[in-house]
Amino acid sequence: MTRVKRGTIANKRRKNLLANTKGFRYGRKSKYRLAKESLIHAWVSAFRNRRLKKRDQRKLWQTKINAACHQEGLSYNKFINLLRQEKVVLNRKVLSELAENHQEVFKEIVERVKK
Repeated sequence: MTRVKRGTIANKRRKNLLANTKGFRYGRKSKYRLAKESLIHAWVSAFRNRRLKKRDQRKLWQTKINAACHQEGLSYNKFINLLRQEKVVLNRKVLSELAENHQEVFKEIVERVKK
């Protein structure tokens, strides 16, 4: 029977795992057992925070719209309610961009909704 040299797949798996821990501190980047454990935790955090990022962005958009609305004499919830009644279909991301970078356009939207 011919000799079979083993370990290429296992070595490749370990090498890939250690490549993913690049930038980690101390033994977590070079010692396989520590690297594997820290990478599992890192991936859990990454998965969770991809969803939290969307939540945080929406909060930021709401804050920007609220600040711009208060300058026009409206509160955020009244403004959103008036938008729905007037059937203006603009999402919060677009409204916050307008409030931040194009104040005159945002002002026109508020005036249109107030009528």
